Amino acid sequence: MTEQSDSDPSAAPNPPATPEGWYPDPSGDHELRWWDGAQWTQNVSDHGKTSTAPVTVSTVPLVDKPAEKIRRQVESQAGVHVEGTGGGTIFTEPVLVVNQKVKLIELNNEYAVYDADGNQIAAVRQVGQSALKKAARLLTSLDQFMTHSLQIVDMSGSVLLTVTRPRKVLKSKVEIGDASGNQIGRVIQKNAIGKIRFDLEAGGQVIGSLNAENWRAWNFSIKDASGQEVARITKTWEGLAKTLFTTADNYVLQIERPLEQPMLSLVVASALSVDTALKQDARGFG
Repeated sequence: MTEQSDSDPSAAPNPPATPEGWYPDPSGDHELRWWDGAQWTQNVSDHGKTSTAPVTVSTVPLVDKPAEKIRRQVESQAGVHVEGTGGGTIFTEPVLVVNQKVKLIELNNEYAVYDADGNQIAAVRQVGQSALKKAARLLTSLDQFMTHSLQIVDMSGSVLLTVTRPRKVLKSKVEIGDASGNQIGRVIQKNAIGKIRFDLEAGGQVIGSLNAENWRAWNFSIKDASGQEVARITKTWEGLAKTLFTTADNYVLQIERPLEQPMLSLVVASALSVDTALKQDARGFG
């Protein structure tokens, strides 16, 4: 096993003393890894099946995009005008820019998350994919019948939120969890025809909704339980070549007022869940 140093931010799920148990794998290679109370072990778990795998260094997906392009994506393409930035985290920034890593064939979903100034502050990585599952994604169009698990991580690789979309037939259900994988809430698709709508649920209660503004489900309005808009998701156009020949999707999330938990986590995760819940199945190789 690789020994973790005290300075390694991925050495423990929540320092200084975390009880032994299953936690999101800091390497991103698997869904869960066993923490023995002092260090990570080789015991891993994917979709309820346990196995062993060496402890590896945490990786953070990067998308090499100039800050100037990020700012243009926010201001010119999404029409969002920002006055100042937040504290540099996904929970404090009023605007988050989500850019999917460009690939000709999407076998592993990866996104970079920026603030409005073009600084990458987080990332999204897919976990728990076996070689067999990747082969199935390459050779078939069965993505919607597969479970997809994502981790939202900071730039040190520490897990901030987990996003899981179980296999679906017509409508998606996305489960949002905290850094330890404990459920925060769910994003549940309510219809399959017309303008797509999702309920945001927490503790068995509907606390908001995610509402497509057209049948293509490109732009979304996020509302609280009273129907008041609290955030918007705007898809940004990356040019004909990327749209036709790659799988990359890019979004701008604008949070219009301070939000409390669990609404804040569900809104932030929703900006990433939209692509996993809807877009991946429509691309063949998505």
